[in-house]
Amino acid sequence: METELTRLVGIRHPVVQTGMGWVAGPRLVSATANAGGLGILASATMTCAELVAAIREVKGRTDKPFGVNLRADAADAGDRVELLIREKVKVASFALAPRKEMIAKLAGHGTVVIPSVGAARHAEKVASWGAHAVIVQGGEGGGHTGGVATTLLLPSVLDTVDIPVIAAGGFFDGRGLAAALAYGAAGVVMGTRFLLTRDSTVPDEVKRYYLGQGLTGTVVTRRVDGLPHRVLRTDLVEALERSGRFRALIQAVRNALRFRGITGLSLPAMIREGLAMKHGNDLTWSQLIMAANTPMLLRAGLVEGRIDAGVLASGQAVGMIGDLPSVADLVEGIVKEATGILHDLGKLVN
Repeated sequence: METELTRLVGIRHPVVQTGMGWVAGPRLVSATANAGGLGILASATMTCAELVAAIREVKGRTDKPFGVNLRADAADAGDRVELLIREKVKVASFALAPRKEMIAKLAGHGTVVIPSVGAARHAEKVASWGAHAVIVQGGEGGGHTGGVATTLLLPSVLDTVDIPVIAAGGFFDGRGLAAALAYGAAGVVMGTRFLLTRDSTVPDEVKRYYLGQGLTGTVVTRRVDGLPHRVLRTDLVEALERSGRFRALIQAVRNALRFRGITGLSLPAMIREGLAMKHGNDLTWSQLIMAANTPMLLRAGLVEGRIDAGVLASGQAVGMIGDLPSVADLVEGIVKEATGILHDLGKLVN
């Protein structure tokens, strides 16, 4: 199935596995690449040395193109850009809009730059700066998300820019891929669907918990990190919703210090990142402290398997997923289903 995305990146199928923190590691990324899609390695929870090791592990598992997700507001973002260039990573994706000069540097060395956006005006801005494509995530998506549904946000972006637009938020099967292509998108991005595969390293008991959720099993909360965050409705999330602000801040400080120990970030580096994040998102100081809390809450659930003590990011599509296929079977099935639908739709036109 050939689209602007497949031609731009050099992949076989217009299916992207998003860079989920603590989830999108070398095993999942390489499995996606080998299946013909675009796997994106999550780097925000890695040190630079760990990122180099992860990139090289992916290269050892596949000779296909893959990407790395970067935080544009990280204190060492410049160093990570240089790292991607040295390692000849095909795609750089960004959760926040990268600076103009960052896009220019990556593009100048042959790296495809694909930022994620949540509004048409953001897509227009990064397109004018030289981004090769954009990912647009509707409110159905997991993790940090907006309030506009994909069915409205996607066409608004498609009407605004002339670079490839990749749709995210609510996609899990071939019907979604066919619908996105019909809108004019160049492909789809999926997170929760890839998390719920046999190639995902998320603990089995956590996967079973995800599979037990219905369409109302997620909630958008600000109590995790001060920003709208779609997660599963766990007892911990309910407790966070009920907890007092002071108690939540104390726990957030503790987790931020633990995260500092895991990543090797110095205190000045954490402060610089915090100031950049505060400025970029117009956060209060209390929201900023809560934001520093997030990586450890996600790690507890997605790595340690502690459903009672962790936060489990999830899209609403979780309520439509009931199995754990291999990534190869998943991608093949999605593309086959979408191809059949598009073929049948063609019969409607005389």
